[in-house]
Amino acid sequence: MVSWVFVMLFAALVAGFVQGVTGFGSGIIMMIFLPSLLPINQSAGVSTLTMVIAIVMVAWHYRKALKWKKLVVPFIIYICMAIFSVYLSKFIATGYLKMLLGLLLVALSLYYLFMNIHSVTLKSIPVYVMVVFALISGFFNGMFGIGGPLMALYFLTISDSKENYLASIQTFFLIDTFFITTMRFATGILTLGNIKYILVGMVGAIIGTILANRFVKHLNLKVMTYCIYGFIGISGMYYLLTTLI
Repeated sequence: MVSWVFVMLFAALVAGFVQGVTGFGSGIIMMIFLPSLLPINQSAGVSTLTMVIAIVMVAWHYRKALKWKKLVVPFIIYICMAIFSVYLSKFIATGYLKMLLGLLLVALSLYYLFMNIHSVTLKSIPVYVMVVFALISGFFNGMFGIGGPLMALYFLTISDSKENYLASIQTFFLIDTFFITTMRFATGILTLGNIKYILVGMVGAIIGTILANRFVKHLNLKVMTYCIYGFIGISGMYYLLTTLI
C-alpha cells in the first residue's frame, strides 16, 4: 500500500512540475515510473487521466485564443492511429512494449538534447510532416500515453502567440483524453480498480503544478532541461537492458 502510493505521488509530482514548466511532458515522466506498478497499457491510461484536471484548467484559461480549424485535421489523423494503437497494445507482448518504450525514451532524450544544444527553431512544418507527427504521436499515445512532444512542436510552430499555442495543445490533449480514456475503459484496459492510482496521482500532479508555478522564476531552465531529458534517456536504456537481458 505505502509503496505504490509513494511511487504515484512522486511520479505525478515530478510530472506536474515538468508540465508546469514546459507545457507538456507529464506522460513521459509518468511512464518512467508507472510500469513498475501496472502493465504498460494500463500505465498509459492512468498517466493520461492523472493530469486531466491541470489540462482542463489551462485549456479553459486560454480558450479565447483557440483556433479550432487548426486542430481538426491533425486530430483526426492522430486519434485514428491512437485508437488502433490502443487495440494493438492488448496483443503485443510486454517485452516488445518495454523495448518500444525504451527506444522512444532514448530517442526523445537525444532529440531534446540536440534541440537545446543547437537552439534549433522551425518557421513552418509541411503538411506531410504534420501527418507523420500525428501518426507517430497517436501510435505512442495509444501504447504508452506519450503523445505530446511532436504535437507540441507542431502547434508551437504554427501558433501566432503563446496563448494560442497553450490553448491549442491543451485543448488537443483534453479531447484526446476523452476519446482515448473511453476506448481504454470500453476495451477493458482500464477498470474501476485503476481509479485509486489516478486519484492519488492527481494529488501529486496538483502539488507539482503549484511548485512549478511558484519556483519557475528561480530555476535555471536550460540546466534543468538537460537533467530531465538525460534522466529520460537513462530510463529508456534501463527498459532496453531489462528487455534484452
